Amino acid sequence: MKKRVEDFAFFGGEKTFQTPLHIAQVNLPPWESVTSAFRGIFERRYFANHGPIVRELDARFAEFVGSRHAVCVTNGTIALMILAKALASSGEVIVPSYTFPATVQALSWAGLTPVLCDVDPETQMVTPETIAPHITPHTSGILAVHLWGQPCAPESLESLAADRGISLMFDACHSIGCAYNNRKVGNFGNGEAFSFHATKILSGGEGGCITTNDDHLAEKLRTIRSFHPGETFVPAALRINGKMSEAQAALALLSLEQYPQNKAANLRRYEAYRLGLAGIPGVSLLSFDPDTDNNYQYIVLDIDESIAGIHRDIFFKLLTAENIICRRHFYPGVHNMPPYSKMEATVKSRFPVTDRLCQRALQLPTSQVMTEADVQMICELIRDIQAKADPIKARVSDAP
Repeated sequence: MKKRVEDFAFFGGEKTFQTPLHIAQVNLPPWESVTSAFRGIFERRYFANHGPIVRELDARFAEFVGSRHAVCVTNGTIALMILAKALASSGEVIVPSYTFPATVQALSWAGLTPVLCDVDPETQMVTPETIAPHITPHTSGILAVHLWGQPCAPESLESLAADRGISLMFDACHSIGCAYNNRKVGNFGNGEAFSFHATKILSGGEGGCITTNDDHLAEKLRTIRSFHPGETFVPAALRINGKMSEAQAALALLSLEQYPQNKAANLRRYEAYRLGLAGIPGVSLLSFDPDTDNNYQYIVLDIDESIAGIHRDIFFKLLTAENIICRRHFYPGVHNMPPYSKMEATVKSRFPVTDRLCQRALQLPTSQVMTEADVQMICELIRDIQAKADPIKARVSDAP
């Protein structure tokens, strides 16, 4: 416990953690498993171009989510680019502004025009109500985002897309293994894109995947992801070097085996945060819908300055100084970033929920290396900061 303002590391006190606690999940498999898998790669001397481990991951991940097809690629952004290009060659795609910039920029790289929309204040994700006002005769699709380790309400979006005759795809990079109404994420819309980045619950170090139940779309995806002549399934005007390596696939397969225990560990840390943060004025923890199957990948706070007495950014500065590496997702909102901030459709739109979230949301660490005792210490620090809001605010303006 920090008894005085001077005890906080930001003001010269001792750091609570000597080693930084990072945001990334960094769920590493046992070293012995890694060496065994990589020994096989070196013995086969097959490192790229759709090797046996990549093909096994394609099959295993499709089985894991229950989809007909899984097409593994270099990373999650490439997955979004390829999926978008395979579904539409032109037109506008509606996408939330409250998301990682790569989600939106993938559409631009695919030659499509992103049209940004706001999100629901409770779920922080898109709904038919936030999307419908932006649908025009130029709209060719919707790119929805499953956020924070839980699904959005995909079935209502499927109904909207079907009624309007437009495509529907999902950025599922946060929601590996999640389910909605007993349907696994990976089975909604025309297709869904995943990330196997090191920050995710299922990690290949880097990597991505696209799932679909559309046979023709799957063939198109497999053609687009590679210039390899042996991987041509249907004609495609544009192709890209989006192949996954054998090394990525080997790590992802090991991580897939660990998914149940990684999810359980995430849930334990989430529950520890929920208990530790209870009752702090103006500080609320993003809750997970108990009626959906979640992976609890992220810990996200909403900090209401009018109640907490202190702005989110001051929490950010003080916690970072204690070696608690937090993040202000998705500040400042894609609608405030170039090139989208100057687009006509963006200038004419309003994003009150996204703006509020970008000023109040704070993401905290939850990783394999953390213990529940670490979580308790973080919660105590947050409680101390809020309790000392006035003297801290007075000192922050004078701090170097």
